[in-house]
Amino acid sequence: MTKHIGLLLLVCSIFHVHAQESLLETKIKQLTPNTVWTQEKALPLKFPTFHPQGMVKIGNFIFMSSVEVTKPPKNGDTGEGVGHLFKFDSTGMLISKITLGEGSIYHPGGIDFDGKYIWIPVAEYRPNSKSIIYKVDAQTFQIEEVMRFNEHIGAIVHDIESNKLLGASWGSRNFYEWSLNAKGKQKTTASPENLRIKNPSFYIDYQDCHYLGKHKMLCSGFQKYGQPNGNVVRLGGFEIVNLIDKKPIFQVPIKLWSPSGLAMTNNPFWVETIKGGLKAYFVPDDNSASTLFIYETELK
Repeated sequence: MTKHIGLLLLVCSIFHVHAQESLLETKIKQLTPNTVWTQEKALPLKFPTFHPQGMVKIGNFIFMSSVEVTKPPKNGDTGEGVGHLFKFDSTGMLISKITLGEGSIYHPGGIDFDGKYIWIPVAEYRPNSKSIIYKVDAQTFQIEEVMRFNEHIGAIVHDIESNKLLGASWGSRNFYEWSLNAKGKQKTTASPENLRIKNPSFYIDYQDCHYLGKHKMLCSGFQKYGQPNGNVVRLGGFEIVNLIDKKPIFQVPIKLWSPSGLAMTNNPFWVETIKGGLKAYFVPDDNSASTLFIYETELK
């Protein structure tokens, strides 16, 4: 009986998450380049953040991946560093942290949460390299290695309905997809060449992605556009991507910038529905400048 009750609670929880994700998708699709966002808070983070990468909000806590570079990559080498996963509260205070990766593999990327596990890719700090994919229990912080792959994976999403992982490469120029078994492990192995799917979208490079439900993901990112006069424009945006054919089905610029001039979508993000609209969380800046910016917008 206890097992049946637990299963029922799990099913109800998943149904609730899917309902919220459907509403989130509807709200995201109401955004336009002229949507008015109101800054509700600018919260300085009270711990060394290094270079933030991915972010998920679970209850009242935020989990954020970050890379600490102790020796910058140079002339094509890997450099040296430490991969982190932070948990902090609504005041910006660090609650706990763990380290991820090994040796030259120390660069965490964009992360996803499936209701139990936080999925995190950790790669070498260079393109066309290699990665380890982890899942971390959000309650216990227990780390489990899922697979290794000979490519830089910079963002990951868990499609819980098909039990597949979707990974995006350096700059999100390529996608890779893996089926998982009942234990959450990779079913079969294949080379990057045999799995590679070109990303047909170019106007932004994805920095962080999250599963939306119904085989779709929401990604954020930015691109730098050079002008003839030498000026550089940083444009950020959101994209909803169909995980079946890997094509974008909705794109919208996010015309928000931090005081440093970086696009709000420069690093990690999280978006959730609120009554009448959306609430978005961004940490665009690194190190001592890292601030959690919270914006809201009203939508019909």
